[in-house]
Amino acid sequence: MKKMAKNFNIVDDIMNKTENELKSIKPISILLIGKTGVGKSTLINSVFRENLAETGIGRPITKHLRRVTKDGVPVVLYDTRGLELNNETQKKVLKEIFDTISEGKKNTSNEEIHLVYYCINANSSRIEPLELDLIEKLSTKIPVVVILTQSIGDQSKEFRQYIENLNLPIYGVVNVMAQELVISNEVSIMPFGLKKLIEMSFQIIPEEQKRAFNNAQQVDIERKAKSARSWASKYIATSFGVGFMPIPFSDASVLVPMQLTLLAHITAIFGISMDKATITSMLAAVGGTGGATYAGRYIVSNVIKFIPGVGTIVGGVISGATASIMTTALALSYIEVLTVIAKGEKDGKYPDLKNIEKLMKEKFENRLKKSKKTPENEEEVSEEKKSKWKFWK
Repeated sequence: MKKMAKNFNIVDDIMNKTENELKSIKPISILLIGKTGVGKSTLINSVFRENLAETGIGRPITKHLRRVTKDGVPVVLYDTRGLELNNETQKKVLKEIFDTISEGKKNTSNEEIHLVYYCINANSSRIEPLELDLIEKLSTKIPVVVILTQSIGDQSKEFRQYIENLNLPIYGVVNVMAQELVISNEVSIMPFGLKKLIEMSFQIIPEEQKRAFNNAQQVDIERKAKSARSWASKYIATSFGVGFMPIPFSDASVLVPMQLTLLAHITAIFGISMDKATITSMLAAVGGTGGATYAGRYIVSNVIKFIPGVGTIVGGVISGATASIMTTALALSYIEVLTVIAKGEKDGKYPDLKNIEKLMKEKFENRLKKSKKTPENEEEVSEEKKSKWKFWK
């Protein structure tokens, strides 16, 4: 019972540290413009996790502009309505948009808008003078990306080329099919263009908002994993560098605060739904028995045998190198498992905890055996080497 209680305390610590990490992330604000029916909600729910456009809280800030947010997702959406209405209404909409942009740029405001997604239905094959004028004016204030939604066939490509030839002061035009389009039982068009949109967005947005965008986006899971590996590499190098002193075997638990911080930061990068049960299962896998923690003497005595060239603890101390190896293995195996969970969540699935525990154990032990590799040298796991566990309930 004591071990189980200690384990849950550590899980609580990870969750609390993750929450603190998320609070430190500066949100990304995106202005979403397009006529009714162009597929703005479908686009947003495909790009960002948690069905932001459907389940987020929409607070009207003007008659035709709505501010959409959701707890735990560091994105603020400003959704416009009314562009397709009469000229008088259009003027009001445009005034509201530019007033909101100007208000956000004031030094006293934390509501600055960083990017505009201007959505046009590709099947319309037309862009009105009002839209051209609006895009040009917006581009003097904020970076603009034109997104051609529901792009089907050569017509949509020709429409993109037409817009590009207008030489508008925008960052780019992207053809997108946000969700699978089923034409018949035998024929469907798979989603495309979202990854290109993500890449373009990362090139545009301020450095301070890149953490938020990566956390919130669900299109490019590999980008999350790469960011997590890069951060883990730097963190471990700093924490377990040349100056890291050997620690007595009896004081192995001093590794815990470092490892908790590491796991919390990685969890915040992925931005997935991690509850106590999931984290407990993953830690139990590393500890070796249900309820055992990965910290202190227990893990050292259980995992030391997997580290090449170590075998046993000499002189009753754990070297900085050995501590680094264990922490690196923990970080990389944790990243691999979160990658699996994130991909499942994107498809509306969640892994069975028993299989996640098995996967974590497998990944952790394999990482220890390959301990000479470092995070910055790791490549993505190839298809043939991916785990064969049946994850999903």
